Amino acid sequence: MDSVKGLFKPKPTPQQQLRDWQRRLRQECRNVDRQIRDVQREEKNVQKAIKDCAKRNDMASAKSLAKELVRSRRAVTRLYENKAQLNSVSMHLGELVATSRAVGHLSKSADVMKLVNKLMKAPEMAATMQEFSKEMTKAGVIEEMMNDAVDSALDSEDIEEEIEEEVDKVLTELAGETASELPDAVRKERLKQPSTSQTVDEEPIAEGAEDDELDQIRARLANVRS
Repeated sequence: MDSVKGLFKPKPTPQQQLRDWQRRLRQECRNVDRQIRDVQREEKNVQKAIKDCAKRNDMASAKSLAKELVRSRRAVTRLYENKAQLNSVSMHLGELVATSRAVGHLSKSADVMKLVNKLMKAPEMAATMQEFSKEMTKAGVIEEMMNDAVDSALDSEDIEEEIEEEVDKVLTELAGETASELPDAVRKERLKQPSTSQTVDEEPIAEGAEDDELDQIRARLANVRS
């Protein structure tokens, strides 16, 4: 029955298609804002965990968590870029309204195609933008295109190349009272190797429980980034 109704459903006008796309793009922007808030909220827990590790002289765990924090901060930056590109797509679609009213159909836009292609390469937006791509191709707004994930792979390589410097900054920022008191050479060496010593005033912590807690933090942070 639904398929029969679909046959008699009036085809949307170009203006109606544009309004629908813009409405959905605004919803995607709100979703991006929610993701950013979730990541930033979880980052506070990671920062506290890094400080706790530094106080225990467990610099291996601190470094591991700091890497997750750096990746999350980069993810937030990428989300802000995605939001800006979504707004740009909406703006360019709005500019097509006047043209569609004059000629009666949607004309192609190289700017929209370029932005959609960029968003298709973003892991957070890939599925959504693939759907938009199909609809816009069918409506004649963009040419059919293939998604290329090379940029994402290169981005991962860049992160690994720069991660040591970023981690050092994070540890200095979050555990400065511990790290800044050490000579530079000693501090870098302690970042590479876990410390087996504990201060006299600290109570021993069960290693298994500590590892479980760190794993849970990493998992939550990875989940809100995805």
